[in-house]
Amino acid sequence: MNTYNHDDLQEILRLHKLWVDHKEGGKRANLNNASLPFANLSGANLAGARLVFAYLYAANLTGADLTGADMSDANLNGAFLNDADMSDANLTRAYLNGADLTGANLSGANLRGADLGRVIISRIKVNEKTKY
Repeated sequence: MNTYNHDDLQEILRLHKLWVDHKEGGKRANLNNASLPFANLSGANLAGARLVFAYLYAANLTGADLTGADMSDANLNGAFLNDADMSDANLTRAYLNGADLTGANLSGANLRGADLGRVIISRIKVNEKTKY
């Protein structure tokens, strides 16, 4: 597992925003195998980010943009994903046990093999492309 201090994580997010905006110096966030339990990523722009096998136990991702992010095999147990946009995200085999998905957008997301035990799913958005 890779660990990141606050400043390192902020720099990754800054460069990722440049990448999302197609600006010079931008770099796609690669947080594969990251250890970020209890991280506050509320409102973060992680669209298209790589979060494979990331450990995000009880992380705050409220309102985060995770559109098209690859979160396969990520541990999101107990995470706060309220109002997060996870449209077209890859959540294959992700652990979401006890996660709060209230108001989350899961349109087109791939949830095949995901652990959805005790997940809070009030007001979620799905469509015909959502796989579960």
